[in-house]
Amino acid sequence: MTQATAIIVGASSHLSRELAKQLADQQVELALFAQDVESLREFASTLPTKVQVFSLQIEQPSAIIKQLESVWHDLGGAHLVLVNTGLNSYDPELPWLPEQDIIDVNVRGFAAICNTAFRLFREQGYGQLAAINSIAGLRGGPSVAYHASKAFAQNYLEGLSMHAQRLKLPITITDIQLGLLDKAAMQQSTLWLAPLPQVAAQIIKAMQQGKRRVYVTKRWCLVAWLTKLLPEFIYNTRHWKPKKSKK
Repeated sequence: MTQATAIIVGASSHLSRELAKQLADQQVELALFAQDVESLREFASTLPTKVQVFSLQIEQPSAIIKQLESVWHDLGGAHLVLVNTGLNSYDPELPWLPEQDIIDVNVRGFAAICNTAFRLFREQGYGQLAAINSIAGLRGGPSVAYHASKAFAQNYLEGLSMHAQRLKLPITITDIQLGLLDKAAMQQSTLWLAPLPQVAAQIIKAMQQGKRRVYVTKRWCLVAWLTKLLPEFIYNTRHWKPKKSKK
């Protein structure tokens, strides 16, 4: 396989589309997985490289495994599998069903994708598995299942990296730790927000450099460092107040 090929799982988000666009501009052939396939077809037709679109049943691990295996064999393998899936919600009453949905997608679905990709890379003999994660996984938080699921993802990726090293396999595992971009947007914080093309460019550069873990954008490395250092009684009371509009 000489043509660079990437599989993006969870390709319907704005970030995934920007990543797909920038990879396509580098002549990388793409296989895009999304739950809403029709919403991607028009976008895929605008990209300057070969692009295929496939449905994704993220809440059904056994279906995900079969889908990935089938597409993998049709493509003849891939150099990169990029995972960008995840649910998040917040309800102070903590009803169980939203928590269950987050666990099903962010833990069971995520693990099924990563486990399958790693196995396929092992059979192929090389490859890179990258996942869009979040610094929310560094500690617990009010979105209880979401924070916990991102901690699971971080540790799962680290375990896969250790396994590749033990087996002496040229499989790169890249954990892309996004900052709290939604929260920054809500707070209208220009300091912590960055244009989407810049975010995607930093992610692609980190993958090309074979980074094990990277904070995107780079300034969020400071927040991650402080998050890990803060005593619990301070961490538990932190909050960002919305900016007051100027009159």
